Amino acid sequence: MKNFLLVGLGGAFGAILRYAIGLIPVNERFSFPIKTFAINIIGCFIIGLIAAFSARQNGLNEKTILLLKAGFCGAFTTFSTFALESESLIKSGKIGIALAYILLSVCVGILAVFAAEALAKNKFYLF
Repeated sequence: MKNFLLVGLGGAFGAILRYAIGLIPVNERFSFPIKTFAINIIGCFIIGLIAAFSARQNGLNEKTILLLKAGFCGAFTTFSTFALESESLIKSGKIGIALAYILLSVCVGILAVFAAEALAKNKFYLF
């Protein structure tokens, strides 16, 4: 039961932060869904940090990992919105923007995980 509560607590914070970022006014002149893109890349970076810290000898404990990975990152990032926005761009004939969004989201997301792990391994040696 405690694990469910940890995931729920992390999820609540992730969902609230995602909602707050969604309220930031952004002029999306090119129809590129910048807020969802930013949320997902930030989430990729955070989960990369979590993975790097948890892989260390005295890394994060299982409860903290559950709270942050399944809870916070699971609620903060938004694959379903990414898919819906991609579909909407395609339906509206903005194929180039849709392809750029899809490719950038996947490639930059993976690079963000690598960057976070590299940063954690090289800079946060005290943790």
